[in-house]
Amino acid sequence: MLKTTCIALGTLLAATTAYGQADWPVKPVRVVIPSSPGGGTDTLGRLLGAHFTAALGQQFVIENRAGAAGLIGYQYAARLPGDGYNLLVAPTTITSLPLVRKDAQYEVLKDFAPITQLVASTQALVVHPSVPARSVRDLVALAKRSPDVTFASPGAGSVPHLAMELLKMMTGAQMTHVPYKGVNPGLTDVIGGRVVAMLVNVISAKPHIDTGKLRAVAVSSRSRAGALPDVPTITEAGYGDYEALQWFGLFAPAGTPPQVISRLQQLTAEALRTPAMKKRLAGEDPIGNSPEAFSQAIRAEVAKWTKVTQAAKLGAR
Repeated sequence: MLKTTCIALGTLLAATTAYGQADWPVKPVRVVIPSSPGGGTDTLGRLLGAHFTAALGQQFVIENRAGAAGLIGYQYAARLPGDGYNLLVAPTTITSLPLVRKDAQYEVLKDFAPITQLVASTQALVVHPSVPARSVRDLVALAKRSPDVTFASPGAGSVPHLAMELLKMMTGAQMTHVPYKGVNPGLTDVIGGRVVAMLVNVISAKPHIDTGKLRAVAVSSRSRAGALPDVPTITEAGYGDYEALQWFGLFAPAGTPPQVISRLQQLTAEALRTPAMKKRLAGEDPIGNSPEAFSQAIRAEVAKWTKVTQAAKLGAR
């Protein structure tokens, strides 16, 4: 009798669990954005949230947690329960911060479940139109003869910061790093002429390039960007095999049910094919890969920036 009762209870619990997963979501889902409103990460997160809300009939609520190159948002999201009701949209910087900051207090593949990459975005090397540099060679020459050349980044240890450190190493240019609390504050100061240059994803930079508020002198991909076909690559300028892309990805806290991960990956792949998303991606190609492929990409990214931080002596401190 006891055995029969246990079997019945087990069957009931299994059915309840399956029912709960099949009905997901039964309440609003939080989407953490580790930046201020208006940047590339925020824009992608809001577009995804709107698509999920329409597809699933539950609100996906955006929660901006900006600061410290995204660290505040990453740490916050890492502590949230993996119950299917918490998500994170993050740029590549989520992989690089633990390499340069002892206070990172998270490990990407331990504390998060990668769901899918959204897009791998080319970065544009931009300057204020008043800067006497129309190419990356001009900018390097300016930096070599002037001690006042500065570059902005969304924070120390961010991928845009490390990508500029890589450029400095490959060209011998000396430029002073000016870290900000996010992409938009740094971009605002470049547009205002208070900082000379910045490497920023094309999604965020293109509207300002199109209106003449910024000049793009190069792009960070190996081949020219579809969104900026007239802008040469850094490699074309003769500085070796330079590449520094910035991708954006969708994550959940570790322990999130695999069925939820799978459903979100499928919905994201659908969202990336919509006209609204394609338009906002500014000509960049959507990805929407599997969680396994995304995890492999993260490992490769960590290995790449580990080499750069060690060469630039920017190790965790």
